[in-house]
Amino acid sequence: PPAGPRNPNNTLVDELEASFEACFASLVSQDYVNGTDQEEIRTGVDQCIQKFLDVARQTECFFLQKRLQLSVQKPEQVIKEDVSELRNELQRKEALIQKHLSKLRHWQQVLEDSVQHKKPAEMPQGPLAYLEQASANIPAPMKQT
Repeated sequence: PPAGPRNPNNTLVDELEASFEACFASLVSQDYVNGTDQEEIRTGVDQCIQKFLDVARQTECFFLQKRLQLSVQKPEQVIKEDVSELRNELQRKEALIQKHLSKLRHWQQVLEDSVQHKKPAEMPQGPLAYLEQASANIPAPMKQT
């Protein structure tokens, strides 16, 4: 139920917009800026937000009722919309797959290029070959005389 008498010329959308604007107005009001009674300000802001949420729920209910009426009166329309949504989802997923395939091809090419640049002699052989190769580059400790 609305908090006050509803103007018959106002739609739910008008009320939603007005309550949304009231939320901001209460936050930027001179009282808020000057820092008068914080508790009073908080209560006012809470009331504005609650009013906005109430009108938002009413608006959502209105659209859900219209959707239900449409599904009863024109079930084929709902099916068409569902099919359209599924097609759009398939297109988005197909685009995502193509994007991932492109990245996959890129990294496969990077790997192939890095393998081709290494000569067989450079490739370490055996489980400890890499360590042996790395340790061969370390200078031997100098003997003290």
